[in-house]
Amino acid sequence: MLDGKVALVTGAGRGIGKQIALTLAEKGATVIVNFNGSKEKAQETVQEIEAKGGKAQMYQCDVSDMTSCGEMIAELIKAYGRIDILVNNAGITRDNLLMRMSEEEFDEVIRVNLKGCFNTMKHVSRYMLKQKGGRIINISSVTGLIGNAGQANYCASKAGVIGLTKSAARELGSRGITVNAIAPGFIETEMTAVLSEKLKETMTEQTLLKRTGSAKEVAAVAAFLASEDASYITGQVISVDGGMAL
Repeated sequence: MLDGKVALVTGAGRGIGKQIALTLAEKGATVIVNFNGSKEKAQETVQEIEAKGGKAQMYQCDVSDMTSCGEMIAELIKAYGRIDILVNNAGITRDNLLMRMSEEEFDEVIRVNLKGCFNTMKHVSRYMLKQKGGRIINISSVTGLIGNAGQANYCASKAGVIGLTKSAARELGSRGITVNAIAPGFIETEMTAVLSEKLKETMTEQTLLKRTGSAKEVAAVAAFLASEDASYITGQVISVDGGMAL
């Protein structure tokens, strides 16, 4: 389904990003596994892809750094000749109540989660415009739609990703480039595994399906949006949240 395509997945060393990388590779894409600090985790992702007969390469880059992003994209274009799919998954949390949140905690989350998307999209779109085609998939969050106490910075960044997605879709659509966002809800990952059982139960009860979601369920949507089957879908936010946002 994605044979011959080159995909860049940011923050692909663990969690949702890792599963998206694995799924795209299973569909035939050559996957660039981007990471910043988790080199060992990125290596594991690449090894899992290669063990299943897929093609992958890891690349270290802090997506919040505009210059570094430009260098990464340029090197990947030189190596592969094209980038067909960009999945902006890299993200961090620095949770705190609004009154206690420091400027640094707010700025760091915005810089990685929102500006990181802008940085990669700015550089990749230049080449996708020349290709007259491409798929950009931004990972937002249910919290970007409904908010969450103690996560003003994270929610603001993910809401910003939605606005960025819709604006880019309007700018790039005429050249065959689709730009969509996925808003995951309470998904089972390493990040959510450390939460208390009580909080997990509370979060699960907020879903209409009364269960947590899996990274595979999010990755399946990403793979669909990256495929030709989704060629007439752009500027959309697809919630994978068990109905939490309703």
